[in-house]
Amino acid sequence: MSELDGEVPRLPATIRTDVQILWDYHKMGHELRRVDVGVGLGSHDLGVATHAAQLYHQGLFPHVVFTGANAPTTLQRFPRGEAVHYREHAISLGVPAEAISIETTATNTGENLTRTRELLHRNGIHPASIILISRPYQQRRAYATCRKVWPEVDVLCSSQSLPLDEYIAGIGDVGRVITMLVGDTQRITEYARRGFAIPQHMPAAVRAAFQRLVDAGYTSRLV
Repeated sequence: MSELDGEVPRLPATIRTDVQILWDYHKMGHELRRVDVGVGLGSHDLGVATHAAQLYHQGLFPHVVFTGANAPTTLQRFPRGEAVHYREHAISLGVPAEAISIETTATNTGENLTRTRELLHRNGIHPASIILISRPYQQRRAYATCRKVWPEVDVLCSSQSLPLDEYIAGIGDVGRVITMLVGDTQRITEYARRGFAIPQHMPAAVRAAFQRLVDAGYTSRLV
């Protein structure tokens, strides 16, 4: 369901509680402090670059890396690549061009992190601490992946602090948000099983909400 003729997309009442449970689960709730580098993870959500610019202006890091090529869900929205569009948007929000690096080849979160680390190291930057900036419902998976593939770095996670309904309105597509939430929830356990991420506790209420949404047909982003 996409936004048409100015109509605000609405979350169906029958699944609202389950979607909210997943939405809340993925937030890490980290208290931010100044770090060496910010890392903006590419996606369909330009709010990642907006939030990265906000954190830069708050003095939380002196340099930010935007990382991401394209996925099928972003090719039309960001035809020059996720990182390139993120950089342009951050510059439009006042982040100096010299404070931004881009990594333009990564197509998954593991590559986002390992290729960002390689880019930084090639430029003589060896961060001890980073803030990962992502979509709100990517925080937990990004954290778990980073702890697996970049264990020596101190990692915090942050996203735009938006209520669920406001986020859906900004994306303009209820179905996309729900299917991405369901997909990311599955990946918490599946990627740990495959060795891509460290395990994360998943409460029974989250597992049950996930299964009800799968049963309701929100399965297009399952692996």
